[in-house]
Amino acid sequence: MAATGMCSSISRRIFSSLRTSNGMFSSKNRLYPRFMSTTATDSESKPPEVAETTESNPQEHSALLEANAKLEKDFKELEDKYKRALAETENVRNRMQKQINDAKIYSIQGFCKDLLDVADVLNKAGEVVPKDEIHNENPHLKNLYEGVILTEKEMLTVFRRHGLEQIAPKEGDKFDPFLHDAQFQIPVPNMEPGTIGAIMKIGYKLHDRTIRPALVGVVKE
Repeated sequence: MAATGMCSSISRRIFSSLRTSNGMFSSKNRLYPRFMSTTATDSESKPPEVAETTESNPQEHSALLEANAKLEKDFKELEDKYKRALAETENVRNRMQKQINDAKIYSIQGFCKDLLDVADVLNKAGEVVPKDEIHNENPHLKNLYEGVILTEKEMLTVFRRHGLEQIAPKEGDKFDPFLHDAQFQIPVPNMEPGTIGAIMKIGYKLHDRTIRPALVGVVKE
């Protein structure tokens, strides 16, 4: 028992000596300072990296500004192209709509031109009849004349219903190259030069389009 107690006492002293000498469990050992030293080194190593990042920020900021300016420029160019394309599309649509409307309005233009000759014949037929011969004692001529005039009036009514109007200038009217076709020039006393001095044939227009100008003579200077 005495030997056992002595061994235990010696073992405790040796273990205590070892704990103190190797520093693993002592508060003064080097392991703890070593950990602290590593942490301090890591902390001290970070500021240069932060400083380097801070120094590079102006370049990155400038690059971002340039990229943003380029994006804004590209956006404005694309927006301008879009607006131009939209305007062109609208113009094309308007032109197509106008062509469709014109096709509807002026689709009878060819037919109207063919009828103008008939209207001219009726007009001439009414003009050549001697007015002094139109009386009750000559009933056949009177009835014929009235029939021609009535037919002409009815035809003009149909013309107007479809937008076909006469261009019937009078002597002294101002010459209009869009409505009149000057066949010749004539000297007419007491009339202003450039006015209509004679009418050869009346004209016609379909809505706002002249399909046959009136044939006239213009007073010369």
